[in-house]
Amino acid sequence: MRAIWKGALTFGLVNVPVKVYSATEDHDVPLHQVHNADGGRIRYQRICEIDGEVVPYADIDKAYDDGDRTVVLTKDDLASLPSERSREIDVVEFVPSEQIDLLTLDKAYYLEPDSSSPKSYVLLRRTLEQTDRTAVVRFSLRQKTRLAALRVRGDVLVLQTLLWADEVREAAFPSLDESVRISAKELELSASLVESFSSDFDPESFTDEYQEELRTLIDAKLEKGDALDTSETFGEQAEKDGGEVIDLMEALRASVERSRAARSSKSEAGDGDDAPTKKKSSTKKAPAKKSAKAS
Repeated sequence: MRAIWKGALTFGLVNVPVKVYSATEDHDVPLHQVHNADGGRIRYQRICEIDGEVVPYADIDKAYDDGDRTVVLTKDDLASLPSERSREIDVVEFVPSEQIDLLTLDKAYYLEPDSSSPKSYVLLRRTLEQTDRTAVVRFSLRQKTRLAALRVRGDVLVLQTLLWADEVREAAFPSLDESVRISAKELELSASLVESFSSDFDPESFTDEYQEELRTLIDAKLEKGDALDTSETFGEQAEKDGGEVIDLMEALRASVERSRAARSSKSEAGDGDDAPTKKKSSTKKAPAKKSAKAS
């Protein structure tokens, strides 16, 4: 794993240098969009609405629009904010762990001690374990001030960002205001049903069936030779030409010119033949590629 942030946990006079790592990763099969007629890669460009030019990412700033005026915020503007410059994870308070609403939990990160001695790190970890408390902390990451819960998972401190209170919607359903009568027998049968499904949770026993089926489908298509040669698609050629994204109109023009040139060459080559020739399809099926596990 590679650290995405370095800083220090601070509470009172205690300072715990740490490295921050993303605790989760996405294993979904990577898919992209293509033209269904020829498999050409569909790409998107950042185009300025004023001059119509493609804008490099380095020349893009952020802005706020109130409907009447637009305020442009440069990278220097954002970097000047005090909270963005801070490299500290400040402990605001220690609360009973059961008070953290699971609905507010968001992205999880691992914290690794970043000093010659992990003593302060271990001290904080053991304190949280013994007191059954969760530390509510505040820090800045990627130009956003974040609230997070600091808790223990095994031997590691885990930082889990929290949604702000105004980001959680209130559930107000009129249908739940109606009076509902539940009999003792119904409750007993329901509890019995729950008991029949009772078990200890083992996350390893669950798999993403959709992703497994998707990988099987891709492998089956590769086995049948139902695949295009990636090196012949427009998207791959664009990367070979220097990483530039080919505009859709330019790609279409290039395709038309290529087709005309091919027809012209065939016409010149067949001028000496009196007999009519059968027109062949311009679409050539790519050779089958060896089966490879999609990743």
